[in-house]
Amino acid sequence: MQISEMIASSIRMCLPVLLAALGATYSEKSGVVNIGLEGMMITGAFWGATCSYYAGPYLGLLGAILAGMLLAAVHAVTSVTFKVNQIVSGVALNTFAYGAARFAATTIFKMATTTPGVPRLPTVDIPILSLVGWLEPATKALSPVIILAFLLVPATKFVLERTVFGLRLRSAGENPLAADTVGVNVSAMRYAGVIISGGFAGLAGGYLAIEHTGMYVEGMTQGAGFIGLAAMIFGNWQPVGAMLASLLFGLSEGVALNVESEIIPYQFIKMIPYVLTIAVLASATRRATPPAASGVPYERGGE
Repeated sequence: MQISEMIASSIRMCLPVLLAALGATYSEKSGVVNIGLEGMMITGAFWGATCSYYAGPYLGLLGAILAGMLLAAVHAVTSVTFKVNQIVSGVALNTFAYGAARFAATTIFKMATTTPGVPRLPTVDIPILSLVGWLEPATKALSPVIILAFLLVPATKFVLERTVFGLRLRSAGENPLAADTVGVNVSAMRYAGVIISGGFAGLAGGYLAIEHTGMYVEGMTQGAGFIGLAAMIFGNWQPVGAMLASLLFGLSEGVALNVESEIIPYQFIKMIPYVLTIAVLASATRRATPPAASGVPYERGGE
C-alpha cells in the first residue's frame, strides 16, 4: 500500500476520535467529565442515519448533532443540577444509548442492529493540493465533514483562548468558586460545555453512519468515544494536542486495516489501536494537567 493511501485512510479513520476529543475538551474545560461520549456518538449515528434516510444527508448530520446534544443535556442535568457522580452518569447514558438505538431501529425499520442504506454528502477536493500526485488520495473526493472537523481545531482553540465565553468556561473548570464570585454562572457554563461536547460526539456518529459506512450498524463506534477521551488527555486538554493524538490513533487504525500478515493473527493486528490507547494513557498520566475542578460538583456558596 502506498504511503499516500495510508495517510488518506488514517485521516478518515481518525475523524470520529478527533471530534470526540474536541467535544471532550469543551466538557472538561468546564469542569465536567463526559464518559458518555460513546453513547452520544451511538445516538448521533442512529438518528443521523434515520434523518438521512428520510430527509437527506444534510438534515441527517443536523439530526445527529441535535441527538447528541439532547443526550448530553441529560448528562448535564444529572451531573450539574443533581450532582450525580459524573462517571456513573456517563456509563448509564452509554448503556441507555445502546439499548435505545436497538429499540428505535426495531420500531422504525423492523431491523434490530442496522438501518437501510442512506445517501451521502457530495465529495469535495482541496484546491491546489488535490493536483499534487502523491497527495491526491488524501485531498481528493473527501467528505465535507473531514474538512469541517480540521477547521474546528483552530476554531476551538480560538473560542477557548480568545473569547469571553472561553474564559468563563475555563474559569468554571479551574476555580468555580472564584468564577462565581465575579458573576460567572458556573452551572450555565458547565451546561454549555457538556451540550457542546454532545454536539461534537453526535457529529462524529453522523459521520460514521452517513459518510463512512452509509448506514447505521450496531457497534460501529467501536469505542471511538473512549479513545477520543484518551486523545484529549494525551493532548493535555488542548485542541491541537488532541488533533495530533487523534492522527496517531488514526494511523494505528489505518495500519490495522491494511496490514496483512500470515504470521501474526488478524485479531492481534486489530488490537493495535486499543493497545496504543492504553500505552498512551499510561505514558500521559504523569505529565497531564487537567482542569483543577474537573469532575468536582460545584455547590454554590460552598467552599
